[in-house]
Amino acid sequence: MDQSATDSPSEWILDVVARWESDLVRYARHLVGDVERARDVVQDTFLKLCQQDRGQLDGHLAEWLFTVCRNGALDVRRKEQRMTTMTLEAVQDSVSFDPQPEDVAEQRDESNHVLRLMTDLPKNQQEVLRLKFQNSLSYREISAITGLSETNVGFLIHVGIKRLRELMK
Repeated sequence: MDQSATDSPSEWILDVVARWESDLVRYARHLVGDVERARDVVQDTFLKLCQQDRGQLDGHLAEWLFTVCRNGALDVRRKEQRMTTMTLEAVQDSVSFDPQPEDVAEQRDESNHVLRLMTDLPKNQQEVLRLKFQNSLSYREISAITGLSETNVGFLIHVGIKRLRELMK
């Protein structure tokens, strides 16, 4: 009778681990790309082996081990493909409802620069631009406040913006 057939179940498992562990880790590492994840896959393979009937595996143990290991490694890969690692660049590029601090500071600096440049515009242009962009009023509302026609309000805003662009260059 074969010596392995007379081994206790725990001795048999230890023999299988000693014989196949490094081959399975190498195989799983090739599939998952990382030795630590490969070791986890192989550990799960040996845990499943402990639950199997030894008699059913005689003659095709290697096939069973590599099949279970491969399926486990492919599961790990599928799970990892669904989960993306957030790199700093990905975090910065991700959609956020809160502006980034550097964007807020840049916008504040630009706003202050535009407000300083506005002092070079005629008073009526300054007034309509402030009502439009600082107070979010419509042309109709600005017209009612200033007594200017809506067309005139639109013209003053257009000319004021054009002049500000020139001053910003």
